Amino acid sequence: MRAVTGSNLQPSRSCTPARRPRRITRLFAGLGLAALAGCAAPPPKDPDALAEYREANDPYESLNRKMYDLSMTLDKYSMRPVAKAYVWAVPYRVRQSLGNMVQTMNEPVVFFNDVGAGRPRRAGDAFVRWCINMVAGVGGLVDVAKYAGYPHHDNDAGLTLATWGVPSGPYLFMPMLGPSSIRDGIGYGIDTGLQPFNYVPRGYGLLTFNWAYNIMGMINGRADHLDALDQLQKDALDPYATIRSAYQQQRKAQAEAIRNDHRATVPDWYN
Repeated sequence: MRAVTGSNLQPSRSCTPARRPRRITRLFAGLGLAALAGCAAPPPKDPDALAEYREANDPYESLNRKMYDLSMTLDKYSMRPVAKAYVWAVPYRVRQSLGNMVQTMNEPVVFFNDVGAGRPRRAGDAFVRWCINMVAGVGGLVDVAKYAGYPHHDNDAGLTLATWGVPSGPYLFMPMLGPSSIRDGIGYGIDTGLQPFNYVPRGYGLLTFNWAYNIMGMINGRADHLDALDQLQKDALDPYATIRSAYQQQRKAQAEAIRNDHRATVPDWYN
């Protein structure tokens, strides 16, 4: 997750240089979309091949496979060795506590997306989880909320957009970020903006904590999937296609779970 820090400078609206970053961003976004459009493979004419093409939803497969190969190469010489060293040096219980902390720190993002998806009960659960774990769980190191009847649930802006009926768009494989889609890529940017810890002020070590939290989350997340990814690379005939299929199925199931969650807003213990 990228750290976003604010600035004390407030340029006037008439200041031309202040507008240039937006224009440059739009220019690069337009160029990026144009590049993707140029990389899209034309749909096949054979009916069976066309059905498979549509099911995969991967018109940029050639480019995506190159990004996948690049990511796996970079991972082999960077994140994987770091994650293996982390698993070797840090006891399981400590890694679990750090994972709980990262999860707790992300609860505000889950809360905002539950609100955006129109699921007040889920939003209430996320809010209560954050309050309980931050206080009784010593800053989230212990998942006390789970034992109090508030298990963690996933949500992000990509899933919220899905509940609004926004189509996923083509499948994408992002370097070092992994499988995604046009919708989920946009959602990632929204989630970065929704994360309160990305706005911590300078001083008092808070900015350092934010960087440490982000880096620890990346390492801890990679360590959690060490064995699974190694086994996939070893056993799957086509690891890229396996990851693509698993990701698309998981995202569809998560979006359906949110749509079908019609629980009353009153907690179970109140009845």
